[in-house]
Amino acid sequence: MKTLPLERSLWYDTAAPAPETHPLAGAVAADVAVIGGGYTGLSTALHLAKRGVKAVVLEAEEAGYGASGRNASHCSPTFLHHTPEEVVAQWGPIYGPRMVRLQADAANLVFGLIKEYGIDCEAVQNGLIYPAHTKAALKAQESVCASYAALGKAVRMLDKGEAAALIGSDRYVGGWFHPEGGHLNPLGYARGLARAALKEGAVIHTGTRVRRVVPDGVQWRVEAQGGSVTADKVVIGTNAFTGDFWPDLGKTFFRLTAFNVATEPLTENVRRSVLPGNNNLIDARKDTQYYKLDKDGRLVTGSVVNWSRGLDQERTFELIQRRVRHMFPQIGEPKWRWLWHGYVDMVPEMIPKFFRPAPGVVAALGFSGRGVPTCTALGKSLAGWAAGDIAEADLPLPFLDPKPLFGRRILSFMTPTVAGPLYRWQDRHALRRDGQAPPKL
Repeated sequence: MKTLPLERSLWYDTAAPAPETHPLAGAVAADVAVIGGGYTGLSTALHLAKRGVKAVVLEAEEAGYGASGRNASHCSPTFLHHTPEEVVAQWGPIYGPRMVRLQADAANLVFGLIKEYGIDCEAVQNGLIYPAHTKAALKAQESVCASYAALGKAVRMLDKGEAAALIGSDRYVGGWFHPEGGHLNPLGYARGLARAALKEGAVIHTGTRVRRVVPDGVQWRVEAQGGSVTADKVVIGTNAFTGDFWPDLGKTFFRLTAFNVATEPLTENVRRSVLPGNNNLIDARKDTQYYKLDKDGRLVTGSVVNWSRGLDQERTFELIQRRVRHMFPQIGEPKWRWLWHGYVDMVPEMIPKFFRPAPGVVAALGFSGRGVPTCTALGKSLAGWAAGDIAEADLPLPFLDPKPLFGRRILSFMTPTVAGPLYRWQDRHALRRDGQAPPKL
């Protein structure tokens, strides 16, 4: 499926303008060539430029064109699918704790950069609500909340009344709250990172698709439309839009299509009762529900494309309206206006990976929906490595050889078409087991 144009998104209509950039023209030299103008590449370039290292970014479209400009806008300092203990068990006693700490502090890094560079992106760090739809889910959240408290975070559990007051809905039995979470306009943030990188001295060429990366003596030459970049090192941050310029990299993940929808601005009356503290929400369902309001009071939500859900606009608006009516009956019948898509680079472990396909060439891929804070933080780490300030042994993730993910095409098809309906059935079954009468969503 071809993703809908970026211009169809709410973020495109409301983001601050992009900085002026131009396609590559001719042969240029750099210390580090960065492929991809999303959060990973832009953060890498920014943190390299701050060190005085010459970084040249090559982006096939425009800054933030991929998932960086299309995502649901949450800036979450947590792992959505794992507890910190599970991450340590997965990555071991050296890399596990590093990755946990990086993720736990990543939201503060994002909002710190926004403040430092005055990035205009609707940034709000009022805290993130993780509500539980059943008593069993709430019980599981208690240990998760305790894990982040052990990391020094001022998290707290919410009872049913507190959750209802923060959310504006009594559909949850409780939850937990992380004060360092927040939300923003993701395309505005990507454009702001680009502007910050340019200010620090990085070079960004948009409209420049990379064709191949080849050795050039002891350096690397990145050949692209319009010219080439010769550099000592190459950092790749193309995520789900990874092309065939290095074939093995594009085979290390499977791709899902996510969608988001948004309403016209809600009335002032309604806005006072829906997420009144301007928090955002990511719940504990298997078929996760998430909600936020943008700066003008538009409700934003979405999910993974599944059959007609997310593809057929009329059907999608009908299904989402049913869900929202159940969650926030006070909203009534809002006018749904925006529907847009984005690709997600998924790996079974649900934790991103560092790859080194050749000496001096590295990539960060497989973010699995952990975009805004994680890409920013890992880009900073890669900048430290490329500049020689961070030893390979001190990185938050090890460099792996890129190997094709077995069954990735099957996973791309089966995950939304089979797992999606199964997850919704499991959610409804869990609610019934809890004594609730769920609607068919």
